[in-house]
Amino acid sequence: MTVSAASSRPPAAERQRDAERTKAEILEVAQQEFARHGYAGARVDEIAARIRTTKRMIYYYFGGKERLYIAVLEKAYAEVRAMERTIEVAHLAPVEAIRTLAELTFDHHDLHRDFIKLVAIENIHHAEHIRKSEALANLGTPVLDVISRILDAGQHSGDFVTEADAIDVHMLISSFCFFRVANQHTFGALFGRDMTAPEHRDRLRRMVGDAVVAYLRGAGTDT
Repeated sequence: MTVSAASSRPPAAERQRDAERTKAEILEVAQQEFARHGYAGARVDEIAARIRTTKRMIYYYFGGKERLYIAVLEKAYAEVRAMERTIEVAHLAPVEAIRTLAELTFDHHDLHRDFIKLVAIENIHHAEHIRKSEALANLGTPVLDVISRILDAGQHSGDFVTEADAIDVHMLISSFCFFRVANQHTFGALFGRDMTAPEHRDRLRRMVGDAVVAYLRGAGTDT
C-alpha cells in the first residue's frame, strides 16, 4: 500500500502546536540572552545554538533581531500584567490591601529578575523598542485599577489621609522592589550588603509595605 505525501504529513493542528512550542522555546532562551547581554550584545546565533535550531528559523518566526527582542519584551510585560489581574484584595481592609499589594510586587520582582534586567536595558534605549509594539501600547496596567480602588476605599474609611495618585503609589512600590534587584551589585560593592541575600528578604518585604502605608496615612506630615 502506498502512502501519499499529503497523508504522511502531520495534521495542521499538530504542526501548529509544534510551531508554538518552538516559538516559546526561542522566546525563553532569547529572554535569558537579552537579559544577560543587552540588546546590542545578544547574538541570535548564540540563541539558535542553545536550542539547536538555525538563525534562519528564528528569523522565519520573528523576522529579525529587533522583532525578536520586542517579542521578548511583550512576553515579559504580558506575564506581569497577567500577575496583576490575579491580585484580589477587595476582601481586605484598605491598609492590609495596599500592604499585600506591595508585598506581592516585591515577591514578583524577586522571582523574575530577568524582567528587571530587561526593563533596565530598555530604559538605556529610551523605550524605543517598547514604543514600536502595538501589543504593549494596548496592554494596559491592571494594577492601577486595583490601587485606585484601594485608595478610594481608604479615603472613604479614613485610613488614608494623603491625597494620593495611583501612578505615584505604583511608582513608590515598584521603585523599592526594582532597586533592590537592579542595583544589587553596585549597592553591594559600595555598602557591603547584598540586598537580595535571604537574611534580608523578610525585613525588606515588610519595609516596602510599611513605607507605602506610612505615606498614605500621612506619617511625618504637618497637620
